[in-house]
Amino acid sequence: MKIFRSIDEVKNIGQTAVALGNFDGVHIGHQALIGACIQKAKQQALVPSVFTFSNHPSNVIAGKPVIRNIITFEEKAHILDRMGVEYLFSFEFNQAMRTQTPPEFCRDLLFDSLRMREAFCGFNYRFGYRASGTPDILQAMGQSLGYRVTVLSPVDIDGEVVSSTSIRAAVERGDMEHYTRFTGRCYAISGHVIEGRRFGRTIGFPTINLALDLSMVLPLSGVYLSRTKTGGQWHDSITNVGKKPTVGHFLKNAETHIFDFDRDIYGTDVRVEFISLLREEQTFSSIEDLSAQIDADCELARRIHRERAVYKQAPLC
Repeated sequence: MKIFRSIDEVKNIGQTAVALGNFDGVHIGHQALIGACIQKAKQQALVPSVFTFSNHPSNVIAGKPVIRNIITFEEKAHILDRMGVEYLFSFEFNQAMRTQTPPEFCRDLLFDSLRMREAFCGFNYRFGYRASGTPDILQAMGQSLGYRVTVLSPVDIDGEVVSSTSIRAAVERGDMEHYTRFTGRCYAISGHVIEGRRFGRTIGFPTINLALDLSMVLPLSGVYLSRTKTGGQWHDSITNVGKKPTVGHFLKNAETHIFDFDRDIYGTDVRVEFISLLREEQTFSSIEDLSAQIDADCELARRIHRERAVYKQAPLC
């Protein structure tokens, strides 16, 4: 997949079918829209493409972070690449974009620069100055310029519309099962294992530490059933997200205890997938009480991991 970071990079491209949207989380509704775009591109000998912004327009307009990302740009690009997208137009939402009228957006950007001949968008897609562009305007401009538009209806699960907003809320309340149903994969964090205080090791529960990106939506503080990938292999694990109130005052981070694992992996890259919330964060009256609770948490997590293996309930990747 070729990634274009600005309009100046777009040169000598083929005619395109373009899925339009922010696609934060690339949930199953997004997947349906992008999948339809890819299918049409194959039928019409067009290049399957996605147009999005590298930053969230709402944050630019507000002048501060008001919407936090669900997944990183790297993960979004990886998912789109695996789906079969060939061009990813990921432009910065800047002042020029902000003041572009809907007709200018359709004509100058989509039709002329991106060579769009088929457009796909959701029912609530907005674009152009003050978000005044709508799917109806996109279709009207298409009739004038010579591109076709497909507007997809919302996707719902158990009567709830699948949306990035609902997925952010699910992460914040620790509902990882909801996240998995709405995206088709587990919520995950990835990064370098960092040096911690090694407190867990002193009470018999060594952990690996990952810093949390504050620009991302963060899980409810608590203890989670998880699995961890390191060195190309998956391992059963348990993960604590929080500030460790019993032992001091710390920034919110993630600590993962990998079962039956004793290798030193400081400085390496890992991926931790969250399966379900076991309990919310608590403050204990003593280190002994904390240690006893961790022991109980680990026993519960081991049992659930064993049961999942028996019934082949492996988490989605």
